[in-house]
Amino acid sequence: MTTSLPPGFADWLRLREPADAAARSAELADAVRDRMPAGRPLVVHDLGSGTGSMARWLAPRLPGPQHWVLHERDRDLLALARSARLTAADGAEVTVTTLDSDITRLTAADLAGAHLVTASALLDMLTAEEVGRMAAACVGHPTLFALTVTGRAEFTPPHPLDAELTAAFNAHQRRTVDGRALLGPDAVDAAVAAFSRHGVEVVVRPTPWRLGPEQAELAAEWLTGWVAAAVEELPHLSGPAGTYQKWRLAEAAAGRLDVVLHHADLLAG
Repeated sequence: MTTSLPPGFADWLRLREPADAAARSAELADAVRDRMPAGRPLVVHDLGSGTGSMARWLAPRLPGPQHWVLHERDRDLLALARSARLTAADGAEVTVTTLDSDITRLTAADLAGAHLVTASALLDMLTAEEVGRMAAACVGHPTLFALTVTGRAEFTPPHPLDAELTAAFNAHQRRTVDGRALLGPDAVDAAVAAFSRHGVEVVVRPTPWRLGPEQAELAAEWLTGWVAAAVEELPHLSGPAGTYQKWRLAEAAAGRLDVVLHHADLLAG
């Protein structure tokens, strides 16, 4: 998979990190902790690690010592991830290695020695074949995939265009890019099916973003990108979507917008 990240993507990751941390499933993190072997350093591989937000969230919930291997294609993001200072739940040392890695071609050999595999906000950007390959590589390791979008957004107050824009955005998420048919909101079901083909049990938990007045900046940034993607998919919506976006942003600035953006976490193995 080739990557072409938009300018300011690291800023977007920083902006969303508190909402991600609030949304991720503490229940599944506890289940992961119970699956970790005792008496040895933990080795965790994080796929598509970005700036390392998953490690910052999960490492303090697991015993140490730990060693995290962060897989990422973007060198600037890897540099940010490498600078993270992490501590385990018991205060033990957490070390980090970064790896320039094409996770769409992941193999079992790439995960040799891992006690846990993680990823966050990743699966919806993959194809069914890539998710199948990733699941096959992860078999034998507990695997925690967090914050995969499921295609539902709820707004307060509601607006007549909400449903049409949501459908257009979801279609955009399922678009074909360079011959790759992205899964978008079908990714959770695809991942469950892929692990099930290997006889691996999967637990899924809802992990929505809940954006209110305190998260107005994130809500405005997300909404702008959401509307742009919907209009890219259905250009005839451009006029009404522009009016919609202006109204929604004004509501956010005034502290009158609430958004529930649905995601799911899954734990396999």
